[in-house]
Amino acid sequence: MLAYVGLVQAGNAKAPSSAAFELITLGDSGGIQDGNLSAFLLRSLTENNYIALDAGSIVNGIDVALEHNAFAKLAIANDPEWHTNGTILRQHVKGYFISHGHLDHTAGMLISSPQDSSKPIYALPSVHQTMLDTYFNWQAWANFTDRGIKPQLKKYQLIDLMPKQTLAIKDTSLNVTAMSLSHPLESAVFIIEKGDDLFVYFGDTGPDAVEKQGKLKAVWQYLAQQLKSKTLRAMVIEVSFDNQRPNNLLFGHLTPKWLMTELNQFNSLLATTTDKDTPLQGAQIVISHIKYSLAKGPDPRIVIKQQLEQANNLGIKFILAKQGQRLEF
Repeated sequence: MLAYVGLVQAGNAKAPSSAAFELITLGDSGGIQDGNLSAFLLRSLTENNYIALDAGSIVNGIDVALEHNAFAKLAIANDPEWHTNGTILRQHVKGYFISHGHLDHTAGMLISSPQDSSKPIYALPSVHQTMLDTYFNWQAWANFTDRGIKPQLKKYQLIDLMPKQTLAIKDTSLNVTAMSLSHPLESAVFIIEKGDDLFVYFGDTGPDAVEKQGKLKAVWQYLAQQLKSKTLRAMVIEVSFDNQRPNNLLFGHLTPKWLMTELNQFNSLLATTTDKDTPLQGAQIVISHIKYSLAKGPDPRIVIKQQLEQANNLGIKFILAKQGQRLEF
């Protein structure tokens, strides 16, 4: 599947131009569906190097993406020592961006680490500490990092991201800025830049009205300022449950109702710097982390898709992430 995103710039309408980013879905669901947990690969279309946005499913995700011909536009390196999936992981994935330490966002990286290549892990400091305390501790898993319990195998270099401080991403032409999100474990949003183009990836997050921390408002304010001179190509954001989920059981997640509440706040901020009432109209937003369920009843994906369409008063084009999917923005 290939989609092209509407461009969003707060100051002035911008005519569509050629795509800037490629996004490949390695895992689309949150929770229990092992083999299909939150993970995406992102690259600038001007280069052959990806970054991994979360890492719930890595090797299985690459295998499914290969089956769907998602790497058709990648000039895959010739490496006689490794199969194609190994070459992609070892040579073309240049770093992990871990939004938070829950297993459905980290398990693929942990499991694949023995045959992975050396590369950085980028995260907020608290996220790195969670992974050192919980996984890379020589009990749950060997310490493949350059910190924590010895011996340190030093395959992964832990790079701390400080909120609102932009950092160049090694071995790519991309920059990243991270901000904190509300979740039982501190989570993060990653704002990826290539020139004047932005791609935004949200880890797990609850709505501000429930979490009472104002963290999404801070993200919308930051993005609104950035979009005075830059262009939002796309964003990935979670919707874990349908609207029937009570607020006290959200556990730091969004529903279609709460996502639209947040996006309307973002739209209002953007509207203050443009003559449009709905500056987000035409923007495409990738929906991730829909919780897979073993219970009988309607498919959560179908229910959430319908609820998003019914509540969509902004003209947004929603795309439900699907494992193996390739998108250009």
